[in-house]
Amino acid sequence: MNHDSYDNTYIAGILNSVKTVAMVGASPNDVRPSFFVLKYLLAKGFSVFPINPGHAGKEILGRTVYASLADVPQPVDMVDIFRGSVAVPGILDQILRLDPLPKVVWMQLGVRNDEAAVRA
Repeated sequence: MNHDSYDNTYIAGILNSVKTVAMVGASPNDVRPSFFVLKYLLAKGFSVFPINPGHAGKEILGRTVYASLADVPQPVDMVDIFRGSVAVPGILDQILRLDPLPKVVWMQLGVRNDEAAVRA
């Protein structure tokens, strides 16, 4: 599968299959893409858990921020990564320790790590 682009039907299928999302790299800065995506997902009815160790214990858009994926109080269907490509292998290590595993690992545009994608 070409991981550089997906058709809208494939993306819609993914989004229709998830209800809970852990957003790694969520930011309270309202000009950051992660802030806009968090706001959008909440408006669409998703349950979103922001992950950012620098803001752990605080809130973004009324949602408690967690330091790591292991701190999220319930299983998640999708992990959405808003971190640089070099951070992805470490994030994937955290993901692979979750039980149950999420259905989807989503890397935002510009975030690419082929080795981590193979492991996922």
